[in-house]
Amino acid sequence: MRARMEAHRANPVCSACHAQMDPLGFALEQFDAVGKYREEEGGIPVDPSGTMPDGAEFDGLSDLRAILFERRDEFVATVAEKLLTYALGRGVEYYDRPALRDIVREAEADDYRWSSLIVAITKSLPFQMRSTES
Repeated sequence: MRARMEAHRANPVCSACHAQMDPLGFALEQFDAVGKYREEEGGIPVDPSGTMPDGAEFDGLSDLRAILFERRDEFVATVAEKLLTYALGRGVEYYDRPALRDIVREAEADDYRWSSLIVAITKSLPFQMRSTES
């Protein structure tokens, strides 16, 4: 898998996004498509190490978790934005930002539980007022 991802990063059209996404995927390579732990893929040892775009290095999921935990606020805000985008069926706009901040604050009050993010999104004005038209 790592070799395929490196090919994407070698292509200038693909490299900007893949340089951001691939390191996260490398940390998860020790799990197959159904979540079973593995140390090899096709007889080749899995290398779960990577470097974040800011230079922070990790060797496996526990290291990546520690990095993300250090950036908890940024991580939760990004997850909340992606969930809100999915819930709305459109991109998040500038006028959604206050609601997004409220969603993150509500989740923070409940120790950033997944369920608190979902509930806060469903209670948000953008979600309540979303259009059902295509």
